[in-house]
Amino acid sequence: MEKTGKFPGSCATLLFTIIFLLSLAMNAVAGQVKLGVLAKRGKTKAVQQWKPLADYLSRHTGESFSLLPLSFDAIEPAVKNGKIDYLIANPGFFVTMHEKYGTKALASMLNLRQGEELNRFGGVIFVRKDSPLEKLSDIRGKKFMCVKLTSFGGGQMAFRHFLDNGINPFKEFTSLLQGKKHDNVVLAVQRGIVDAGTVRSDTLERMEMEGKIKMSDFRILDRKDDKFPFAHSTILYPEWPFAATRQAPEALNVKVAEALKALEKGSPAAKAARIAGWTAPLDYTQVKECLELVKKAAR
Repeated sequence: MEKTGKFPGSCATLLFTIIFLLSLAMNAVAGQVKLGVLAKRGKTKAVQQWKPLADYLSRHTGESFSLLPLSFDAIEPAVKNGKIDYLIANPGFFVTMHEKYGTKALASMLNLRQGEELNRFGGVIFVRKDSPLEKLSDIRGKKFMCVKLTSFGGGQMAFRHFLDNGINPFKEFTSLLQGKKHDNVVLAVQRGIVDAGTVRSDTLERMEMEGKIKMSDFRILDRKDDKFPFAHSTILYPEWPFAATRQAPEALNVKVAEALKALEKGSPAAKAARIAGWTAPLDYTQVKECLELVKKAAR
C-alpha cells in the first residue's frame, strides 16, 4: 500500500468519533457540581452516607451533583484549588476555610438520635474499661490518640478540654498519635495500642450499633451528665455546616439552601446520612475560639 501520510477513511472516522466522545465526557464532568465531604470514617462510609444527598440535590436543583469524599489532608487543597463547589465538613474546617478562602455556610446539620433532633455535638475522651486511668490528669505521660490534629470532634474539642483542665496535650503526653479515622482510634484503645483516645460524640454508639464494639468495654473520662443522648466529655459545639465555596454561583446557593431545608427526616437521603435534616446556619464563633486556643497551645 502506498504511504500517502493520510488516514484511511475508516481510521479518520474512528479517530473523530473517539475525540467527539472524549469531548462529551469532559464536558459532562465539567458540568457537574462537585460536593466535597470529609470522609471521617473512610471513603466507603462517606459514599454510603452522602451519595443519596448528592442525588437529592441533583433532583431538586436541576444540576448534576457528584460526590467527592475527601481525607482530612485533602480538604484545604480542594477548596483552595477550586476542586469543589460545596463542602460538608467539621466546623473547624469550615471556620478555617471561611477565613482563608471565603466559604460560607448555607445550612447546619440536624443530627438524629433516639428520635431527637440535635444541632450540637461534642468530643469523647475514653479508655478501656479495665484501664487504671481514672481521671484526665492520669493521662499525663501516656500514649494518646486523636483522629487527626485537624479533626474538630475527634481532636480539637478534646485538646481544648485538656487545656481548660491545666493539661497541654502537645507537651504532656508520651506520644500524641493520629488514627486518621474515628474507627481506628476506638480500635487502638480497645487493643491497648494507646492508653486513651478521643472521637466525636456518636462514634462509639454507631460502632456498637454496627456490631464492631461494645460500649461496655470502654469508660468515658469526665463524662457529662446532661440530656444530650450521646456520651461526651467536652462542651457541645454547633454541628457540621453545609458550605459553599467562592466559586459556587449565588443563584445555585439559593436553590441548594432551599433544598436542604426542605429535606424530610424520613427521606432516603436523610436516612442514609442518619440525620433529621438541615436548618439555618448556626453561629460558629465558639468554634473559632476553640481553634485559637488550641493553635496557641500547639506552638
